Amino acid sequence: MSDTPTKEPGRARALLSTADFKLLRRALESHARTTEDRDELAKINALHHRLGNYG
Repeated sequence: MSDTPTKEPGRARALLSTADFKLLRRALESHARTTEDRDELAKINALHHRLGNYG
């Protein structure tokens, strides 16, 4: 056994701010208006919904 203390990981920091989520949602809304690909639109809508749960 070693007498050296083990270093614990530091506190996690948020990757994105609330303002970032709002900006991403607006960007997705804009892209959704211009896409004609139904599969991509479904993915955009799902991501938009998930981002709304955080921001």
